[in-house]
Amino acid sequence: MAHQSLYRAYRPQSFKEVAGQEQVTKPLEEAVASGKVGHAYLFAGSRGLGKTTVARILAREVGCTEHDLYEIDAASNNSVEDMRTLTEGVYTLPFESPYKVYILDEVHMLSKSAWNAFLKTLEEPPAHAIFILATTELDRVPETVQSRCQVFEFKKPTRKGLAEVVRKVAEDLKYKLEPDARELIATLADASYRDALSILQKVLASRPLDKEPKDVDGFVLLGRDVIAEVTGAPKRELVHGLLKGLSDGDRSVSLAAVGHATGEAIDMQIFLELVIESLRYILLLRYAPELRPSIEDEMGHETTRLAEYADEKNSKITHSTLLAFLTASERIRYAPIPALPLELAILELFPDA
Repeated sequence: MAHQSLYRAYRPQSFKEVAGQEQVTKPLEEAVASGKVGHAYLFAGSRGLGKTTVARILAREVGCTEHDLYEIDAASNNSVEDMRTLTEGVYTLPFESPYKVYILDEVHMLSKSAWNAFLKTLEEPPAHAIFILATTELDRVPETVQSRCQVFEFKKPTRKGLAEVVRKVAEDLKYKLEPDARELIATLADASYRDALSILQKVLASRPLDKEPKDVDGFVLLGRDVIAEVTGAPKRELVHGLLKGLSDGDRSVSLAAVGHATGEAIDMQIFLELVIESLRYILLLRYAPELRPSIEDEMGHETTRLAEYADEKNSKITHSTLLAFLTASERIRYAPIPALPLELAILELFPDA
């Protein structure tokens, strides 16, 4: 772990190892097996979902070696000259492989003139060339480009899926994460496999295997409090302290909950995100109870406690509560005092409490 990030160490090496993207990997696997590989692919999805990883696997599956694989960062190579250099090299034969594979990351950053210089080659490349474009912003990729590619959209993983990935990696390294601990890492990762493993690495680095007590099976047990301590995330009780005050319509209790979070040097941005998420699920559980199974996939054991607020007949938590804290999330970026936007939200909700 000291020499290689967990995300790189546990990067999938085959289509079967890629988690949660069957709508992408299965068609690609079938195309390779049938010998019907396309000349241009466009992988779209938010950061940390494995777009570049799948591109590398596809390159490997079609027999492309490292000598014929070209990875280009389109964010820093986005000029007409860069595209002309690329297209000139495309027509030379591969060094030792059946194909030359070009992986262009962040292609939405290409300039309009760069796209124009690249378009003809993308439409009619030589038989030995395969282009794999990757982007986090599909809407910024011209329609003329999308129409020339096979477009695959990567799905964000569920929190349950992220927590499972974290569990497997941790156990492989002789650590056991309690369910609450896994769920918190998955929450903080914001639907990114890469971020989840980066957070896990930070946590494990703070608890060296040779210095921690172990269970009878030789595993180090880590709970939610350890994750909160390392990441600056609030303990669940602090979030529920604020939810209780909001549900009761008690301004004093609500403000005190924010004060407690401040006193414990909690990252107020993370605290606010967890509060907003909790408020959202409370309202969904109240007004769309049929969504409870999918919410349990995301929130795990926490769903039961949130359902109690949703079922409370006299609860003061409404859509206005959620809106007030959403406004606070916009204000917090520029607030000189991190807790101030949350305090303002409470005062606006209960001016006469």
